[in-house]
Amino acid sequence: MSPENLPRLTRSSAPKPALGVVHLGLGAFYRAHGAIYLAEVMAKGGGDWGITGVSLKSPTQAERLKPQDCVYTALELAPDGPKVHHVEIIRDVLVAPENPAAVLATMADPQVKLVTLTVTEKGYCHNPATGKLNRDHPDIVADLANPDAPASALGFITRALAIRRAAGTPPFTVLTCDNLPDNGHVLRGVTLELATLIDSDLATWISENTHFPASMVDRIVPATKPEDIETVGKLTGHYDASPVMMEPFRQWVVEDDFAPGTRPPLDTVGVEMVARVTPYEDMKLRCLNGTHSSLAYLGYLGGLKTIAETVAHPAYATFVKSLWRYEIIPGLTPPPGVDLRAYVNALFTRYENPVIRHLTWQIAMDGSQKLPQRILFQLEEGFAQGRKLPGLTLAVAAWMRYVSGTDLDGNPIDVRDPMAERLKTLSDAADTPADKVRALLTVAEVFSPALRDNAKFTSDLIAAYEGLIAKGAIAMVEAQYA
Repeated sequence: MSPENLPRLTRSSAPKPALGVVHLGLGAFYRAHGAIYLAEVMAKGGGDWGITGVSLKSPTQAERLKPQDCVYTALELAPDGPKVHHVEIIRDVLVAPENPAAVLATMADPQVKLVTLTVTEKGYCHNPATGKLNRDHPDIVADLANPDAPASALGFITRALAIRRAAGTPPFTVLTCDNLPDNGHVLRGVTLELATLIDSDLATWISENTHFPASMVDRIVPATKPEDIETVGKLTGHYDASPVMMEPFRQWVVEDDFAPGTRPPLDTVGVEMVARVTPYEDMKLRCLNGTHSSLAYLGYLGGLKTIAETVAHPAYATFVKSLWRYEIIPGLTPPPGVDLRAYVNALFTRYENPVIRHLTWQIAMDGSQKLPQRILFQLEEGFAQGRKLPGLTLAVAAWMRYVSGTDLDGNPIDVRDPMAERLKTLSDAADTPADKVRALLTVAEVFSPALRDNAKFTSDLIAAYEGLIAKGAIAMVEAQYA
């Protein structure tokens, strides 16, 4: 039976949870991670932590969720079989471009204590190489031109805080859940930059009153495919237009820096509340996100479709284990009580999970926004320390080939990146691999001067790019630690 012919998923007899949270960027990851933690908080101790989700660009999520009263299925995919979670924490889904006033009114509601974000790295409208606001970003230009109808997450946060200030309502706490180094500090910085451009007094009020705790989130959540909807229908007997797939592992580490009355009791459901997130964030960005991106570009160019398929190849398994051992762990200071060897061994087991079909193409998206904090900062730091980093260098060369829009066999690549057109133009205008590398190194939003002007890095990067062209991705992966 087609899943559409099954009865539509509906809310149970329990009432909708009371509003307490607005989430910007209601994609699969948050619904498989933060939303489930908050649902568990309410199930365990009550409280008003119901979520209104906001889609900042597309109406798709609202169109899928609202006909089923915003409930959805989260399917935990373990090697020994799936586990079904019925999630009812979301109250409503708003589409920002359709009704920005409704979004602002909800964020300004005194009941809202917490605003959370999963808008991906590109959603911060910043320069990834510096962390500063990109004042020429189209969304920021739009925010400045019309603050009452924001286009960016930053614009909505800034305008909603302005409304609350004018009404004498205390500010909400803003909790980012995106993969950025020191993400709370970055979000605070770009928000204050935007606020200063609008109203310096508002910026001062935000600086003095609004909390931006940092966090580290971890759970592998592959994109939902049509066959997943069919699987959920067979397991539950209901049609769910927007289920999420997730691995069993999850982790959330949050800086314990909330305004009074705005902190959910996340510690009661397994969230690690700490004074300083940076060591956990650094460990995850280097060990997980850095190798995920490395495997994505090199795996894609090697004809491998998923991370599980990639690490099942002996060459890539050796590559990623050696990358951890020789290039990543030597540059890391572990969080208190964490055994880095055990951590990366557990990561490899997670990568191997055959029922998690995390596409290399999916992970490869938005590389211009991801590489600075996942890989390039490690290269800059490692070169300054005099360490050899051939695997990370090869990963950057693979990214350069990937964004050219053509794979190693001459087939087109559907590159999804906010800088895709510019990167392809730079690559196409250069004749030789060496010229392509040098051209892409000029992109200041991606490469810092310390890397761009490093002759050793440039030489190694050119050699890696030339090797990919001459030998192919698999042969180059095999050669790294032979």
